[in-house]
Amino acid sequence: MFDIQFIDLGLMDYETAEKIQNEAFEEAIQNSLNQKENILKAFIVEHHPVYTLGKNGNMNHVLPLAKQSGAQIYKIGRGGDITYHGPGQIVIYPIFDLKKLNIGLAKYVSTLEKIGIEICKKYGIEANISPKENGVWLDIDKPTVRKIMAIGIKASRFITMHGLAFNVNTELRYFNYIVPCGIPDKGVTSLEKELGRNIPMEEVKFAFQELFTAYFLNNEDEQNIQKPL
Repeated sequence: MFDIQFIDLGLMDYETAEKIQNEAFEEAIQNSLNQKENILKAFIVEHHPVYTLGKNGNMNHVLPLAKQSGAQIYKIGRGGDITYHGPGQIVIYPIFDLKKLNIGLAKYVSTLEKIGIEICKKYGIEANISPKENGVWLDIDKPTVRKIMAIGIKASRFITMHGLAFNVNTELRYFNYIVPCGIPDKGVTSLEKELGRNIPMEEVKFAFQELFTAYFLNNEDEQNIQKPL
């Protein structure tokens, strides 16, 4: 039996965190090529305000106010369009060997979504997945549809990097300065906004660690969450 090594980087600028995960990513790829054992690592971090634009992202989704907001803007190698990271948001970068977990990329993404949905459930919030977009959503079939967790990943030789961003006490105004994930007609929310109170970050981090262990190592899949018709 193997474990996941959770590494809490605290509050860190994006550039430094990206360097750390890139080094772990390249090491894992080399281990895989050389048939060496890979340790499953998950970096947990909060970023200073930053916008990240995926490899196929549209710069037109960076509105003029974004450049005046004080947040940095980075073009990066993950999938997806543009999103915001900042204090009060839990970002998790799993450096996972999918061969070791014996799962494919689609299963990996769906498992991240299930974990996000389970986090919401722990706080009495009903969440679901979208039939068209990755991530975790509230009121998916209503005009008030809004995203609480974004997913953007990169994988090479079955090794993953980048990951998920879950809004806990995030300053949501920064999302008003972009077209989040390139989706113009859907909103963004947080646990704090939904519950009307500040949520302890350590509490949510611990819940994520428990659920990562349960779903990826113990194959817990009790919910059988379906995409809405």
